[in-house]
Amino acid sequence: MQTAASIFKAYDIRGIVPSTVTEEVAEGIGKAFGSIALAQGETAVAVGRDGRLSGPSLSRALMRGLMAVGIEVIDVGMVTTPMLYFAANTLCASGIQVTGSHNPKDYNGFKMVMAGRAIYGDDIQAIRQMMQDESWTLKPGGTLRQEDVTAAYQARIVSDIRLARPMKIVVDCGNGVAGATAPAIFRALGCEVTELFSEVDGNFPNHHPDPSKPENLQDLIKALQDGDAELGLAFDGDGDRLGIVTKDGQNIYPDRQMMLFARDVLSRVPGGTIVYDVKCSQSLAPEIEAAGGVPLMFKTGHSLIKAKMKEVGSPLGGEMSGHIFFKERWYGFDDGTYAGCRLLEIVSKAPDAGIVLNSLPTTFSTPEINVPCAEGEQHSAVVALIKAAHFDAPAKISTIDGVRVDWPDGFGLIRASNTTPVLVLRFEGHTPEVLERIQADMLALLRSVKPDAVLAEAAH
Repeated sequence: MQTAASIFKAYDIRGIVPSTVTEEVAEGIGKAFGSIALAQGETAVAVGRDGRLSGPSLSRALMRGLMAVGIEVIDVGMVTTPMLYFAANTLCASGIQVTGSHNPKDYNGFKMVMAGRAIYGDDIQAIRQMMQDESWTLKPGGTLRQEDVTAAYQARIVSDIRLARPMKIVVDCGNGVAGATAPAIFRALGCEVTELFSEVDGNFPNHHPDPSKPENLQDLIKALQDGDAELGLAFDGDGDRLGIVTKDGQNIYPDRQMMLFARDVLSRVPGGTIVYDVKCSQSLAPEIEAAGGVPLMFKTGHSLIKAKMKEVGSPLGGEMSGHIFFKERWYGFDDGTYAGCRLLEIVSKAPDAGIVLNSLPTTFSTPEINVPCAEGEQHSAVVALIKAAHFDAPAKISTIDGVRVDWPDGFGLIRASNTTPVLVLRFEGHTPEVLERIQADMLALLRSVKPDAVLAEAAH
């Protein structure tokens, strides 16, 4: 069958409905994934979907494909991506979530786990190849059953988390699928919850469900200013990422969240290796070391971080985009709701959550800045950037994922997104002047290979 090469990303399959992602594509993915799963001895696959408008039809087509090759399909319905991962840890070992994550509303895609392992890279290309060749084997015996994992998932979280005191919080689900479950879980922990945009609506009528972008946190900041809650939590479209806002309107970026989580986890897992991605603050590694852990910087990408954590036996991993992975006390997958609960557990031990969060080491930094590219151009641009990157000592250049240049007083990063055709930039400095200097140096490097670069979001 013919498919658009562009939908097969580094760590999931994702595109625009119906131009590149169709029911036929979804069915083909089901047949290919199912065939590969069976070859690995996997007979059951859980299927979930987020709240996007194309979710029901695509998940039905996907399940048809899985059943056509003889798979036992467990349909867990409309759930967050972490709840699908939970199903693939408790009901079976493989699963597919139909989700467009934080992409615009006309996108949809597939996040996959096979035999307890996140699927990425060559595994995704193997699915693509099988779809192209139609080399699956159709067999009878495929079955379908519905399972509701909501109660088991909530019970597992509530049994694990202990708040030292009741807390008042605001939860902004951005009309994403987390709205169906997250507020109830926080209430079950003893929180008083003010809800914003909990109604699941694939049109995303209020703001886009991406807490990594500051403009999407404005409603949450206002609700904190207007009410008496002490903390705000925001979730992305499929519920695997967390944003945190303090009472005074500070956005606690995930690399600072990781400092708090690392201290907590390392108090019980001394000497643990904490994995984080190249977009994270320079301040994170010293914090991990001070707490008795081993910092390990790795490539961006939820599947890549999960695989690295498994390889090194890490109890905790995190990404600047808001994916936080707890292996200690949890399953090792990224889960915005669970990360929010772990955060509340830590800050509830203090009389004021804001003081705890605002006392974390801080620098002057930009949020992610995107430079739009033609499809695929971002990868060739990075190859050119690596060749062109020459900086005098004491600058240290890392090319583990794009080009990251670390100076003693800050860093600059330019990398290729694996989900959308953009270059992703981030800059950090110990002072505003240093930030400006690093940004100027890195943008000069970028324009040397891409003179037409336009920044899609100015530094804040």
